[in-house]
Amino acid sequence: MSAVPVRIPTRTLGPGGPEVPVFALGSWNTWDRMSADEAVALVRRAHELGAAFFDVAHYDMGPHAENARTDILFGEAVRAAGLRRDDYLLCGKLWLWEYPEKSFASQLDVSLGRIGVERADLVVVGDYLGDVDVPRIVREVAEQIAAGRFDAWGVNNWAIGDVRTALEVAEAEGLTPPTFAQLKYGLVRRAMAEGAPYGELFAEGRLALQASDVFEGGILAGKLTPGRKIGADVGGIRERIVAAYPEVERIASELDATPTQLGLAFALTHPAAVNVLFGVSRLSQLEDNLGALTLLERVGADRLREATAALWLDRDVNPDGTWAP
Repeated sequence: MSAVPVRIPTRTLGPGGPEVPVFALGSWNTWDRMSADEAVALVRRAHELGAAFFDVAHYDMGPHAENARTDILFGEAVRAAGLRRDDYLLCGKLWLWEYPEKSFASQLDVSLGRIGVERADLVVVGDYLGDVDVPRIVREVAEQIAAGRFDAWGVNNWAIGDVRTALEVAEAEGLTPPTFAQLKYGLVRRAMAEGAPYGELFAEGRLALQASDVFEGGILAGKLTPGRKIGADVGGIRERIVAAYPEVERIASELDATPTQLGLAFALTHPAAVNVLFGVSRLSQLEDNLGALTLLERVGADRLREATAALWLDRDVNPDGTWAP
């Protein structure tokens, strides 16, 4: 197997979006599961690799009202690692759970303050709840862009009708449109990203794909009974996912790879995939994940997709995102 690239490749995150590395590190249940020294080492290594792209949220609303300190710990880690603000990309989160009572401006005041920075580079607007005032969201996002709080934005598992409305409102009013969609996408969950509704926007080049939840909260990394809170089980297929893990192991072994490398490499086979978001709590996990790039180069997208075709488990889930969250 060839060596891991010294620098992580980059791609453009949608029309007018920033140039980003193909890997991003998430913050949910990550920075609070390692020591301060481990966090500093992880940040430094990500920067060294050109993968210093961090998705960091303040988990304080709806089902995420966890009083987590993971965002604060991240801020402490980047400062201890000696990184300047322009040494890394920061993606924040604007929550819809208590919106508009908690405005985007007030959310940013709190979340950026907890990290200890003045601005993000981009944000994701989520979690999607349905029955949202899309024009208001687009306009308030634009206000924060004008205020210099961030430059680009994306949506998180939105129903396709609301994504199209956001694009239309932004175009009609001369505002910044969403440039990417953060969707559940990986070996077992493919419905939204592979389906026709989002597929049309991807094919038109109007959106890029950021794959998230690729390991199903650790299940597809071998942690079959996660001891922490993980993402929603859309479609009720989690038991089938657990049952499918031995097949994931088998395929990975046949391709001389680890299950995590297989999952990440698969996500990057999607034609619209620009970035894969994942969480790690140890430097060794990041180092192992880097092998996904070698696997993709060595095996190729077509063979990876052929070998893993039977793992698609959410074929019956509505691909336009209109299910209840």
